[in-house]
Amino acid sequence: MIRTLKPKICKVCHREFTPFRSLAKACSVPCALEWARRCAAKRADREAKAERKTTREAKERLKTRSDHLRELQQAFNAWIRMRDSDKPCISCGRYHQGQYHAGHYMGVGRQPALRFEPDNVHKQCKPCNTDLRGNLIRYRARLVGLLGLARVEWLEGPHEPLKLTVDEIKERKSYYLAEVRRMKREA
Repeated sequence: MIRTLKPKICKVCHREFTPFRSLAKACSVPCALEWARRCAAKRADREAKAERKTTREAKERLKTRSDHLRELQQAFNAWIRMRDSDKPCISCGRYHQGQYHAGHYMGVGRQPALRFEPDNVHKQCKPCNTDLRGNLIRYRARLVGLLGLARVEWLEGPHEPLKLTVDEIKERKSYYLAEVRRMKREA
């Protein structure tokens, strides 16, 4: 008994056709060639995406602790700039059209334990942070007004060294990046 196949819709030209075989996807040879090209392109895209993913994972495995710290510092600084975006420069108290930094009151080299302390870092204009090396006298005066003398003296006091593991660094980095995304959505 010869079985008649039900009509199908061509995957390329979208016309109805009666297939010769049950697995046919295209109505003619040119449509079949085009369908094969599309399938090959999709397969190549999937393979390229998988290759990029494996490369990204391999690069992530090769990162050192200092690479992760650098990325955390960038995420933290972006969060500080977003947190203080509506405030003036902490040192000079002015708004301007120039570049803003995340200026540390107690520098990273001087007090590494306060590197990621939010009370130690505020939005600072480029001239104050780089040209005037932090403009610390005016920074301290505004910081006392903002945080209070007791908190500023705590910042200036001795601190236990900050020993973060790679997992803690990654966790903090993802937190600050998520906060920056949330702040951008709200703005």
